[in-house]
Amino acid sequence: MSELLKVLREEFREKMATFTGGVERDISFPNFNNIEKIMVAIGMRRTGKTYLLLQIIRNLLKDVPISRILYINFDDDRLLPMAQQELGKLVDAFYTLYPENHDHLCYLFFDEIQNVDQWERVMRRYFDTKKVKIYLTGSSAKLLNKEIHTSLRGRSFPIEVWPFGFEEFLKVKNLETSRELMGKITLDKLKGYLHLYLNQGGFPEGLSPGQNLAEQDRRDLLQGYVSTVIEQDIMERYNITNKSLIKYMVKTLLKNVGCGFSVHKFFNDLKSQSFSVGKDTLYNYLDYISDAYLAFTVSLYDESLRKIQTNPRKIYAIDTGVVRAYSLGLNQNIGHHFENLVYLDLRRNRYEEVCYYLTKTRKEVDFMARDGLGKWHLYQVCWNMDDRETLERETAALKEAEKELGIKGEIITPDSYFTTFLPSFKS
Repeated sequence: MSELLKVLREEFREKMATFTGGVERDISFPNFNNIEKIMVAIGMRRTGKTYLLLQIIRNLLKDVPISRILYINFDDDRLLPMAQQELGKLVDAFYTLYPENHDHLCYLFFDEIQNVDQWERVMRRYFDTKKVKIYLTGSSAKLLNKEIHTSLRGRSFPIEVWPFGFEEFLKVKNLETSRELMGKITLDKLKGYLHLYLNQGGFPEGLSPGQNLAEQDRRDLLQGYVSTVIEQDIMERYNITNKSLIKYMVKTLLKNVGCGFSVHKFFNDLKSQSFSVGKDTLYNYLDYISDAYLAFTVSLYDESLRKIQTNPRKIYAIDTGVVRAYSLGLNQNIGHHFENLVYLDLRRNRYEEVCYYLTKTRKEVDFMARDGLGKWHLYQVCWNMDDRETLERETAALKEAEKELGIKGEIITPDSYFTTFLPSFKS
């Protein structure tokens, strides 16, 4: 283990020597002052979790010698399979290589930690017995959260890492606009950029300066991400052998963002295609897909559990670029893409709960969301304000919901989106 660690250390030094830093994310771990926590970043593969760690390390190197920093990526096939005992030996080898570190504060960075069996026991031991700050990343919400809330309870602080948001997209593309005067010229430019963002999405690799990917190349890149998640974060992790079924389910979800999804109807669809699978298995698959941050379900808000269970869930994807990679064109579904973006912004802004709402006359409001302070909000999303019939329908549903719930609502349009969800546009 010590010889392998020496190789990994040399590779790490070379990596940091050439690391330019990239775009500073709008995501950061909080500073708890004197409260010590294990920092955990969770999100889908390729969303920038590794870059986030490397950016933290780059800043640390201004004041901390590299000998006190351990970085390991557990997607490295040379380290797998690895379990609790081997992980402990790897960290011990780090202290053996630098014995002076026993007396100093050290920084441990472990990427894709979910690939190590019972990793949490080792992290807890070192956190409790050594002078360390620990940073972890992982690609499974359920796997990490289960361990965070059991073995690591009270010791960790998790954040979610998403693809670039719209403001980060503007930074990467060098598309600067004035935030002070939101006149027609500025709004027209912003709406053009927003349309481009909905088309390309926010995965960092597809937006890197100098890439200028052709549409087909971007489509292939994003479809490749989806395939990797299906194979490594769903099939391998949960021992699923029916690849064609899980792929078909993922494609169905990605092609129907902003729409209702019923497991019962999907089950009947599969039966008509001679797939043999039970409903309980489909519910499990839906959970696995969400755990891997590929697609998410939003349930009805209602006090009746029966109504919640019998009404369809709405589907949203990790990124509008991924949705675009599985569709024929953006314009025909741009309203749903925009709705998907608003969902992602609610998650980025750490809303505790996101639902949709049906009025007593079954008019739908896209989002009923509870923020971190416990306050509920109503949001109705409308891309095309020039369509009078659509605007009247959306407005009527929102007003009816406001009256029933006693909650003030807001219609989110391309004009209002910027000042509602983007910090730098708010007055």
